[in-house]
Amino acid sequence: MRSVKSHKHSLSPEALPPLEPTPGITYIMPVLNEEDSLRGAVAAVLDQDYPGPKELIVAMGPCTDNTAEVATSIRDPRLTVVDNPSGDTPTGLNLAVAQAQYPVIIRVDAHSQLSATYTREAVETLRTTGAANCGGLMHAQGKTAFQKAVARAYMSRLGLGGPAYHSGDEAQESESAYLGAFRAEVFDTLGGFDATLRRGQDWELNLRIREAGGKVWFNPRMEVTYWPRTTWKKLAQQFYATGIWRAEIVRRHGSKNGIRYFVPPVLVIGLSAAVLETIAQLTGATKRWPKWLARFTSLVHIPSCAYVSAIVANTLRQKGAGVREKAWFAVVLPTMHIAWGSGFLRGLVTGANKDNVDRSR
Repeated sequence: MRSVKSHKHSLSPEALPPLEPTPGITYIMPVLNEEDSLRGAVAAVLDQDYPGPKELIVAMGPCTDNTAEVATSIRDPRLTVVDNPSGDTPTGLNLAVAQAQYPVIIRVDAHSQLSATYTREAVETLRTTGAANCGGLMHAQGKTAFQKAVARAYMSRLGLGGPAYHSGDEAQESESAYLGAFRAEVFDTLGGFDATLRRGQDWELNLRIREAGGKVWFNPRMEVTYWPRTTWKKLAQQFYATGIWRAEIVRRHGSKNGIRYFVPPVLVIGLSAAVLETIAQLTGATKRWPKWLARFTSLVHIPSCAYVSAIVANTLRQKGAGVREKAWFAVVLPTMHIAWGSGFLRGLVTGANKDNVDRSR
């Protein structure tokens, strides 16, 4: 079990000890109901083009499918499975970290696959930048028209607001990182992921890294293939839960959150106001209002019309997409925004708790 240092210890590049050229790597993977993707994800990890020693620690949640049987059938001494009875991602990550024996700890997911050179790039990035954590590009892909539309939305600046790991900017210091390749000193110093956060625990840990003087670095050559949710309902559930937990993080950390996190809830408020104003017009209620008030409230339709126009324009600009994929894209974008924004508004009022869990996988 990793021990947490009792005194505040800097994670700045100057404070971190030098990292050898090919350090051992511990991969940590929380798993829950991933029978279809687990075998491929494990292979992508253990077959990494990297000469140093590797181990993979899978934190197995209370699966209702055959994920546990798939894990058991993989015969490789580098694979260790630990029990995660709660099924919560941060708890599973911490259980896996507790078993780690190497100086670099890389988080992976069963529904993602690392590119072959991911580990080489991660180690080189940690060594050359002095970062305490680094991550790369989340390259979303899909098999069906719906999944492909979601993948396009993920990579679109209108979709998720354009963080570097979605849009593929140049290598740079970053607010957070997708998945992450951590120096083990991060967990020795900070104690791991916040187990009370069911979503957004990676952002919160990266916040603490930065507050301890550490760098978080984005390297677009560290590419990860990500497979989005497969149905509209699952996508809406995912983004609603994510919005609730982002609001919880805002309640805890306030102004440390970027402005982009407040755009979806403002959008939901604006769209709701436009709907209410339309109902008032259709029922004749606005006829009883003073003229200046009726004219003023009619202005709420301008942002709504601009938003719809932006959705249409972005849909038409999707090159190489078929008719079905474009149609889904036009549905997926507002679904992501409205579900996320609605969840955020609820979480801002009520906070988040253990019942607000994303079970869409």
